[in-house]
Amino acid sequence: MAKYNNSVVTPATPRMGNAVTRWIGQSILRLIGWEIIGQLPNEKKVIIIGAPHTSNWDFIIAMASMLSVGLKFSYMMKKEAFIFPFKGLFKAMGGIPIDRSKKNNVVDQITEWFDANDNVMLGITPEGTRSKVESFRKGYLRMAYAAKVPVFIIGLDGINKKVVLDKLWELTGDIEVDNENIKNYVHTTYRGINPENQPILEGMPSE
Repeated sequence: MAKYNNSVVTPATPRMGNAVTRWIGQSILRLIGWEIIGQLPNEKKVIIIGAPHTSNWDFIIAMASMLSVGLKFSYMMKKEAFIFPFKGLFKAMGGIPIDRSKKNNVVDQITEWFDANDNVMLGITPEGTRSKVESFRKGYLRMAYAAKVPVFIIGLDGINKKVVLDKLWELTGDIEVDNENIKNYVHTTYRGINPENQPILEGMPSE
Protein backbone atom coordinates (compact mmCIF):
# COMPACT_ATOMS: atom_id res chain seq x y z
CA MET A 1 0.00 0.00 0.00
CA ALA A 2 1.27 3.47 -0.86
CA LYS A 3 2.32 5.77 1.96
CA TYR A 4 1.99 9.53 2.16
CA ASN A 5 4.44 11.78 3.93
CA ASN A 6 3.16 15.25 4.81
CA SER A 7 6.75 16.39 5.38
CA VAL A 8 7.43 16.49 1.63
CA VAL A 9 6.37 20.14 1.53
CA THR A 10 8.33 23.03 3.03
CA PRO A 11 7.46 26.60 4.04
CA ALA A 12 8.48 27.73 0.54
CA THR A 13 6.30 25.20 -1.32
CA PRO A 14 3.63 26.89 -3.48
CA ARG A 15 0.30 25.38 -2.48
CA MET A 16 -3.05 24.69 -4.08
CA GLY A 17 -6.13 22.58 -3.47
CA ASN A 18 -7.75 21.36 -0.26
CA ALA A 19 -8.47 18.20 1.68
CA VAL A 20 -10.69 16.85 -1.10
CA THR A 21 -8.10 17.29 -3.87
CA ARG A 22 -5.39 15.82 -1.62
CA TRP A 23 -7.61 12.80 -1.01
CA ILE A 24 -8.14 12.40 -4.76
CA GLY A 25 -4.40 12.49 -5.42
CA GLN A 26 -3.65 10.08 -2.60
CA SER A 27 -6.38 7.71 -3.78
CA ILE A 28 -4.96 7.61 -7.32
CA LEU A 29 -1.46 6.87 -6.03
CA ARG A 30 -2.79 4.19 -3.70
CA LEU A 31 -4.77 2.60 -6.53
CA ILE A 32 -1.75 2.32 -8.81
CA GLY A 33 0.65 1.46 -5.97
CA TRP A 34 2.98 4.46 -6.11
CA GLU A 35 4.38 6.56 -3.25
CA ILE A 36 6.34 9.78 -2.77
CA ILE A 37 9.60 9.88 -0.82
CA GLY A 38 11.92 12.76 0.01
CA GLN A 39 11.23 16.45 0.42
CA LEU A 40 10.73 19.37 -1.93
CA PRO A 41 13.38 22.10 -1.85
CA ASN A 42 12.87 25.01 0.51
CA GLU A 43 13.27 27.48 -2.36
CA LYS A 44 10.91 30.26 -3.42
CA LYS A 45 11.74 29.80 -7.10
CA VAL A 46 12.98 26.60 -8.70
CA ILE A 47 12.97 24.60 -11.93
CA ILE A 48 11.95 21.00 -11.34
CA ILE A 49 13.00 18.37 -13.85
CA GLY A 50 11.11 15.09 -13.82
CA ALA A 51 12.93 12.13 -15.36
CA PRO A 52 13.23 9.61 -16.82
CA HIS A 53 10.15 10.31 -18.94
CA THR A 54 9.35 6.99 -20.62
CA SER A 55 5.56 6.52 -20.43
CA ASN A 56 2.19 8.26 -20.69
CA TRP A 57 1.71 7.16 -17.06
CA ASP A 58 4.34 9.71 -16.02
CA PHE A 59 1.88 12.57 -16.44
CA ILE A 60 -0.84 10.81 -14.43
CA ILE A 61 1.62 10.02 -11.64
CA ALA A 62 2.92 13.60 -11.63
CA MET A 63 -0.58 15.09 -11.42
CA ALA A 64 -1.65 12.66 -8.69
CA SER A 65 1.51 13.41 -6.71
CA MET A 66 0.94 17.15 -7.03
CA LEU A 67 -2.65 16.84 -5.81
CA SER A 68 -1.76 14.45 -2.98
CA VAL A 69 0.52 16.96 -1.23
CA GLY A 70 -1.22 20.17 -2.32
CA LEU A 71 1.68 21.31 -4.51
CA LYS A 72 1.15 23.88 -7.21
CA PHE A 73 3.74 23.57 -9.94
CA SER A 74 3.64 25.36 -13.25
CA TYR A 75 4.30 24.11 -16.75
CA MET A 76 4.58 25.64 -20.20
CA MET A 77 1.75 25.43 -22.73
CA LYS A 78 1.23 26.94 -26.15
CA LYS A 79 -0.62 30.24 -25.78
CA GLU A 80 -3.12 29.09 -28.42
CA ALA A 81 -4.55 26.61 -25.88
CA PHE A 82 -5.63 29.40 -23.55
CA ILE A 83 -9.03 30.01 -25.03
CA PHE A 84 -12.53 29.98 -23.55
CA PRO A 85 -13.70 27.89 -21.73
CA PHE A 86 -10.33 26.35 -20.79
CA LYS A 87 -8.23 29.48 -20.18
CA GLY A 88 -9.16 29.85 -16.51
CA LEU A 89 -8.76 26.13 -15.80
CA PHE A 90 -5.31 25.93 -17.40
CA LYS A 91 -4.07 28.94 -15.46
CA ALA A 92 -5.53 27.63 -12.19
CA MET A 93 -3.70 24.33 -12.77
CA GLY A 94 -0.39 26.10 -13.31
CA GLY A 95 -0.26 26.48 -17.07
CA ILE A 96 1.98 29.23 -18.45
CA PRO A 97 0.99 30.54 -21.91
CA ILE A 98 4.09 30.54 -24.13
CA ASP A 99 4.42 32.22 -27.52
CA ARG A 100 6.63 29.88 -29.54
CA SER A 101 6.87 32.09 -32.63
CA LYS A 102 10.36 33.01 -33.80
CA LYS A 103 9.90 36.60 -32.65
CA ASN A 104 9.59 35.53 -29.03
CA ASN A 105 12.29 33.78 -27.07
CA VAL A 106 10.98 31.13 -24.66
CA VAL A 107 13.89 31.64 -22.26
CA ASP A 108 13.14 35.36 -22.10
CA GLN A 109 9.45 34.68 -21.46
CA ILE A 110 10.20 32.29 -18.61
CA THR A 111 12.75 34.70 -17.12
CA GLU A 112 10.08 37.42 -17.13
CA TRP A 113 7.62 34.98 -15.55
CA PHE A 114 10.03 34.15 -12.74
CA ASP A 115 10.71 37.88 -12.21
CA ALA A 116 6.97 38.57 -11.97
CA ASN A 117 6.23 35.81 -9.42
CA ASP A 118 7.50 35.34 -5.88
CA ASN A 119 6.79 31.69 -5.10
CA VAL A 120 6.73 29.31 -8.08
CA MET A 121 8.03 25.98 -9.32
CA LEU A 122 8.34 25.26 -13.03
CA GLY A 123 8.15 21.60 -14.07
CA ILE A 124 9.98 20.35 -17.18
CA THR A 125 10.71 16.95 -18.72
CA PRO A 126 14.22 17.42 -20.15
CA GLU A 127 13.89 14.59 -22.68
CA GLY A 128 11.01 16.44 -24.35
CA THR A 129 9.43 13.12 -25.33
CA ARG A 130 8.67 9.71 -23.82
CA SER A 131 10.51 8.04 -26.72
CA LYS A 132 14.14 7.00 -26.39
CA VAL A 133 16.61 9.87 -26.71
CA GLU A 134 20.35 9.91 -26.10
CA SER A 135 20.54 13.41 -24.62
CA PHE A 136 18.54 15.93 -22.63
CA ARG A 137 17.42 19.17 -24.22
CA LYS A 138 19.27 22.13 -22.70
CA GLY A 139 16.35 24.53 -22.46
CA TYR A 140 15.80 23.91 -18.76
CA LEU A 141 19.40 24.93 -18.03
CA ARG A 142 19.21 28.03 -20.24
CA MET A 143 16.14 29.06 -18.25
CA ALA A 144 17.81 28.31 -14.92
CA TYR A 145 20.90 30.33 -15.83
CA ALA A 146 18.92 33.26 -17.24
CA ALA A 147 16.43 33.44 -14.37
CA LYS A 148 19.10 32.64 -11.75
CA VAL A 149 17.04 29.85 -10.18
CA PRO A 150 18.20 26.38 -8.98
CA VAL A 151 17.41 23.04 -10.61
CA PHE A 152 15.80 20.28 -8.55
CA ILE A 153 15.65 16.65 -9.70
CA ILE A 154 12.60 14.45 -9.21
CA GLY A 155 13.25 10.86 -10.21
CA LEU A 156 10.62 8.37 -11.37
CA ASP A 157 11.62 4.97 -10.02
CA GLY A 158 9.60 2.56 -12.12
CA ILE A 159 11.11 -0.51 -10.45
CA ASN A 160 9.94 0.37 -6.94
CA LYS A 161 7.04 2.63 -7.94
CA LYS A 162 8.38 5.70 -6.16
CA VAL A 163 8.37 9.39 -6.98
CA VAL A 164 11.72 10.43 -5.50
CA LEU A 165 12.12 14.08 -4.48
CA ASP A 166 15.83 13.82 -4.96
CA LYS A 167 18.16 16.82 -4.85
CA LEU A 168 19.10 20.34 -5.83
CA TRP A 169 21.79 20.05 -8.47
CA GLU A 170 24.86 22.22 -8.05
CA LEU A 171 25.35 23.98 -11.39
CA THR A 172 28.84 24.70 -12.70
CA GLY A 173 27.87 27.42 -15.19
CA ASP A 174 28.93 25.20 -18.10
CA ILE A 175 25.72 24.15 -19.83
CA GLU A 176 27.28 21.21 -21.66
CA VAL A 177 28.90 19.78 -18.54
CA ASP A 178 25.82 20.30 -16.37
CA ASN A 179 23.46 18.76 -18.91
CA GLU A 180 25.64 15.69 -19.44
CA ASN A 181 26.18 15.18 -15.71
CA ILE A 182 22.48 15.50 -14.91
CA LYS A 183 21.52 13.11 -17.72
CA ASN A 184 24.06 10.53 -16.58
CA TYR A 185 22.96 10.86 -12.96
CA VAL A 186 19.29 10.33 -13.83
CA HIS A 187 19.87 7.31 -16.05
CA THR A 188 22.30 5.58 -13.68
CA THR A 189 20.02 6.19 -10.67
CA TYR A 190 16.52 5.53 -12.04
CA ARG A 191 14.76 3.19 -14.39
CA GLY A 192 11.50 4.52 -15.75
CA ILE A 193 8.22 2.71 -16.25
CA ASN A 194 9.32 1.70 -19.76
CA PRO A 195 13.11 1.38 -19.40
CA GLU A 196 13.45 0.39 -23.06
CA ASN A 197 12.85 4.09 -23.76
CA GLN A 198 16.03 5.02 -21.86
CA PRO A 199 19.58 4.96 -23.20
CA ILE A 200 21.58 2.08 -21.76
CA LEU A 201 24.38 3.35 -19.53
CA GLU A 202 26.88 1.46 -17.41
CA GLY A 203 25.69 1.39 -13.80
CA MET A 204 21.96 1.57 -14.53
CA PRO A 205 19.81 0.01 -11.78
CA SER A 206 18.40 -3.41 -12.59
CA GLU A 207 15.21 -5.11 -11.51
